[in-house]
Amino acid sequence: MKVIADGIHAQMANASWIRKMFEKGLELKKAYGADKVFDFSLGNPDIPPPARIREVVHGLADLAAEPLGLGYCPNAGLPAFREALAGMLSKQQAAPVEAGNVVVTVGAAGALTAFFRAVLEPGDEVLCPAPYFVEYGSYCGHFGGVLKTVPSLPPDFQPDIAGIERAVTEKTRVILINTPNNPAGCVYTQETLEKLAALVERMNAGRERPVYLLSDEPYRFLTYDGVTVPPVLPLTKYAVVLGSFSKNLSLAGERIGFVCTNPALPDVELLVSAVIMTNRTLGFVNAPVLGQRIAMALIGEGVDLSVYDRRRRAMAEVLADAGIRFAMPKGAFYFFPEAPGGNDQAFVDALLAQNILAVPGLGFGYAGHIRLSFSVDERIIRGSAEGFKKAAASLR
Repeated sequence: MKVIADGIHAQMANASWIRKMFEKGLELKKAYGADKVFDFSLGNPDIPPPARIREVVHGLADLAAEPLGLGYCPNAGLPAFREALAGMLSKQQAAPVEAGNVVVTVGAAGALTAFFRAVLEPGDEVLCPAPYFVEYGSYCGHFGGVLKTVPSLPPDFQPDIAGIERAVTEKTRVILINTPNNPAGCVYTQETLEKLAALVERMNAGRERPVYLLSDEPYRFLTYDGVTVPPVLPLTKYAVVLGSFSKNLSLAGERIGFVCTNPALPDVELLVSAVIMTNRTLGFVNAPVLGQRIAMALIGEGVDLSVYDRRRRAMAEVLADAGIRFAMPKGAFYFFPEAPGGNDQAFVDALLAQNILAVPGLGFGYAGHIRLSFSVDERIIRGSAEGFKKAAASLR
């Protein structure tokens, strides 16, 4: 139990970095004015939902006023929405997906939590490439799971397959990946995913309890320069995919996500039933009904991706002009540049002196870098240019 407690405490310490920067941003904006603070700390999608959102929401008004219009729905989600998701995922994953393979969840976070509750026993290990989304440790740690991370390979942060294989033990239960990646902005290649899938297949030979390849894909829609995210489901029968509509439809507050299992997975019906059960018993009960209906109506649409690309290019200009080294993001809306001098916390402090907020890479399990979210107005990005130059120069 001490190992589990220590792991949870470590995750809390890392997560506090994001909260600390958020609170510092509020303090700075109060002192200097919002227009003089350059906040790159949070990945909060600020682009409006698709234009048809007004029509869709107005159309739900009469439905909401009907008896049970806002009542409980099946724990797995609205049947029509599960059918629509299955159709979308069949195309997206280049694999046949049926409605019975999909469970609607309270965001991607709810999907992860429900899945981990369904498959983990105390002491089970979740292997994950670093850098990684900091809440992963908490999501599995709630149920006695232990997050083990393996540093990814610079400069493009592809997972270290050999390192992951060396980290495998008899307690390994899940290999968790996130592509496009938060915070690195990288997209895992077809070759990388094939090697991971082959590793999972080898690991499962002779195992009574399967090891899952769990792919967290809320940023799948957001890639640049013609890059695509290879589908995982065709690569191994042990693949499970999850995602959400928080970013691609700018519906983060509606909390609509999903878990999708490979139909070829052994005992797939049992796993789906278990996730439905945990979705209910963790207190989620069912995903918000209005959110499900909005996502279902807009399932083939998305936000204006060109806005993110313009911001990405502006951020790249600012960092390059300041002499800061970085890998150009291929997906998501984050940069993960190197800290001048290699000290991420010192760089964050130097940026704070210029009213610039960033999060140290230590908070994502990968020191020596910082995370910058470019989900902000382009004027904020360009307005930060002199501050980045001064902060970087102060550490050289």
